[in-house]
Amino acid sequence: MSSSKGKTPQTMKPVTAAKKLGILLSAAPAEFQEGPVSRDELNALQANPPAWLADLRREGPHPRQIIAAKLRVSASGLARAGITGPLTTAEIESLKAENPDWLEREQAIQAEVRKEELRLKEQRAKA
Repeated sequence: MSSSKGKTPQTMKPVTAAKKLGILLSAAPAEFQEGPVSRDELNALQANPPAWLADLRREGPHPRQIIAAKLRVSASGLARAGITGPLTTAEIESLKAENPDWLEREQAIQAEVRKEELRLKEQRAKA
């Protein structure tokens, strides 16, 4: 059964689009936060990021998943260290330079987790 109506564009909530773009929604411009984002709009933002998006990706503030990736730790590791809010790139770089004990410990844990995941993946590939 077909319809004569045009296909409606697929849209997502701004929070979902922000996650896909790797940015903190509250730091995005109001017009981005206020309405749904179409798949085409998201693709355009990814392909040709406007200045505000490039600045947010470069300077932050960054969401927890991005902070964890930049510090090479898990999001749980951040929580164990008491880091629950967003951080800027400068704050992340400062943490890297200080290299506190918790950061070294969490990086070691994350490295072990990745090594084990790789071992399991290779084991499954052989099976």
